Amino acid sequence: MASGEESVQGSETKGSMWVLEQKIDQPMEEEAGRLKNMYREKKFSTILLLRLAFQSLGIVYGDLGTSPLYVFYNTFPDGIEDPEDVIGALSLIIYSLTLVPLLKYVFIVCRANDNGQGGTFALYSLLCRHAKVKIIPNQHRTDEELTTYSRSTFHEHSFAAKTKRWLEADAFRRNALLILVLVGTCMVIGDGILTPAISVLSASGGIKVKQPHMGNDIVVLVAVVILVGLFSMQHYGGKKKGWKSLGGIMLSITGTEALFADLAHFPVSAIQLAFTIVVFPCLLLAYSGQAAYLMQNQLHVHDAFYLSIPEKIYWPVFIIATLAAVVASQATISATFSIIKQAHALGCFPRVKVVHTSKKFLGQIYVPDMNWILMVLCIAVTAGFKNKIQIGNAYGTAVVIVMLVTTLLMTLIMLLVWHCHWMLVLLFTVLSLVVECMYFSAVLLKVDQGGWVPLVIAAAFLIIMYVWHYGTLKRYEFEMHSKVSMAWILGLGPSLGLVRVPGIGLVYTELASGVPHIFSHFITNLPAIHSVLVFVCVKYLPVYTVPEEERFLVKRIGPKSFHMFRCVARYGYKDLHRKDDDFEKKLFDNLFVFVRLESMMEGCSDSDDYSSICGAGEEPLPRGGMMGYGQTSSLLCVEGAARPSSSVVVVDSIVPAAGSAAVVRRVHGNSSSMSLSSSSWSGSSNKNNNNKKVVQAAEMEMEMEAEEGEDELEFVGRCREAGVVHIMGNTIVRARRESRCYKKVAIDYVYAFLRKMCRENSVIFNVPHESLLNVGQIFSV
Repeated sequence: MASGEESVQGSETKGSMWVLEQKIDQPMEEEAGRLKNMYREKKFSTILLLRLAFQSLGIVYGDLGTSPLYVFYNTFPDGIEDPEDVIGALSLIIYSLTLVPLLKYVFIVCRANDNGQGGTFALYSLLCRHAKVKIIPNQHRTDEELTTYSRSTFHEHSFAAKTKRWLEADAFRRNALLILVLVGTCMVIGDGILTPAISVLSASGGIKVKQPHMGNDIVVLVAVVILVGLFSMQHYGGKKKGWKSLGGIMLSITGTEALFADLAHFPVSAIQLAFTIVVFPCLLLAYSGQAAYLMQNQLHVHDAFYLSIPEKIYWPVFIIATLAAVVASQATISATFSIIKQAHALGCFPRVKVVHTSKKFLGQIYVPDMNWILMVLCIAVTAGFKNKIQIGNAYGTAVVIVMLVTTLLMTLIMLLVWHCHWMLVLLFTVLSLVVECMYFSAVLLKVDQGGWVPLVIAAAFLIIMYVWHYGTLKRYEFEMHSKVSMAWILGLGPSLGLVRVPGIGLVYTELASGVPHIFSHFITNLPAIHSVLVFVCVKYLPVYTVPEEERFLVKRIGPKSFHMFRCVARYGYKDLHRKDDDFEKKLFDNLFVFVRLESMMEGCSDSDDYSSICGAGEEPLPRGGMMGYGQTSSLLCVEGAARPSSSVVVVDSIVPAAGSAAVVRRVHGNSSSMSLSSSSWSGSSNKNNNNKKVVQAAEMEMEMEAEEGEDELEFVGRCREAGVVHIMGNTIVRARRESRCYKKVAIDYVYAFLRKMCRENSVIFNVPHESLLNVGQIFSV
């Protein structure tokens, strides 16, 4: 693992086995090429591109398209004093639309997508692949061989390399980057609350224009009814005064972040075409038309959009505006669900239920728990403020902070991923920050007028996300530091010091290597263990998806007689565990393929040059250490004794003390030889005699096993028929007694509450209750 969890073996010795490996692996290179082509952005025909661009109008640009409902009202909340102010506001709106949505997002930021995925966490995933900035170091070098794990390289002395080393050198910088991403994510969640509130309330205000006697409470009630229906359907898929007005103008570019977050539904070329040809000109016409109307009717600024509509088409336009507000809200809520799913996959959000609402599109999901939380908060904001001004102030605060976060992340993307010249990066960063900081300073003046709402919402979600991530990290560090050594496992012998009963035990762990502490806790408290043990590690990688044929990695732990395996199931942040997915069946399919291929490779001969054998330490092979589903790698890895597949390595016992030696038997075709792998070796006759006795005992035991002659594949199959038990750890995290008060509150109360409320892993993987065995353990941080 890149973090040091597993060490990388030295140079690979070339022999006949190496040549055989090249022949066997050669077809996989062609297959990998075909798979990579599947995940590249497709080339679309002109007709299809136009069709996709048309479809993106409502989904991607819904929020931007509804901004004319409330921009001028929030720009001039106290009325228009001079008609020239309207021209000035229109000029700022045109400049803002040109600089931020058009130039920055559509033509620059959208190019920084992660295989078509957009949003804050997509940018963070790109950075995690190009630099070691991920806080939880659970990646392995084999993960970089995924077809979706695209990554560019740069020269060691380049400015990008220096930036990478600077970012990786200090844990504080990596943590600061994570907090920056979490802040942006929390603001997007706040955006998912405020967008429906202001859009629907502004659209509903059209009723009052035609019915002046109607009170504002009726308008609010209509907006609340529409919001309830909206969330219920989610399952289906200058002067100080002038400076304050700048906050209202900033609302004209709201929805830009939703544009980037919803990028997964459409190709970048369709987004660029739709915005340039249709959206941008239409927005300019809409704002110019309202400005011309306000020049002649300055008193109508509060409802400029509806009052400027001709009488004959008023109600049709009202219906269209209301539907547009619903569509805009739908797009923002979907973006919120998407980013919550990404945060959960990267260990920054509690486990919640995620429902896949479409069989055709990977990104269309529904999060029931978050949906109702968003609905309650949205209704509270709408009913609490009752006017567009305060909601608009809150909305502007959330949007501008997300834009600032995106700018800072894009600076790193341009350096580490795109390898742009530092002068070009500096130009982009300065220009973006100048525009966005002006808007940010304007919205800060309105914190006491509703701008505090997104700050409070973001602070609450930031606490939840950071505490959850901190607890997850400490649990992982505990697993890492307390994992059982292979020497201890091998010293127990093939029976593990217990009675091996028929059946298969699936031991779930967060470690991709090593034996977890939960296993030692299990076997020291129970008198029996299953005949076959599989350590299952489910981990998420900073990629948007892992192809099904590359999802599972299988390898053996220890000698063959131990019947212990490891299976690593890898997922991307867009991958879902569906109810119809048979996780257990897929796991065993990959296990059987591994055992079958391993038995096939045992008859292959190896050259004398390839004769290095590791001892009891856990070191994987330099290549092909793990085998994925559908792959035919000729090198099969055994933890505790890494070796080429042509050699059957059996480590039978460990002699304690300094002169301990691992006894290894290698079979080369028809000939056999004995070798010793020890941490230290002495030439004394006593030690030699002891080692000879161990060798003789090992030979006798292995000969007895050979006489039994039982095929392992059939043995594993019979064990599966006997029954499968899912063994999961129920780890309780507690703060130490000497910990500070805030740490005790965070761990003992906040994290404990989140753990109690979130979904269990057994539910996520559809584990039958009668096959589940929880093993509890407590540790302090």
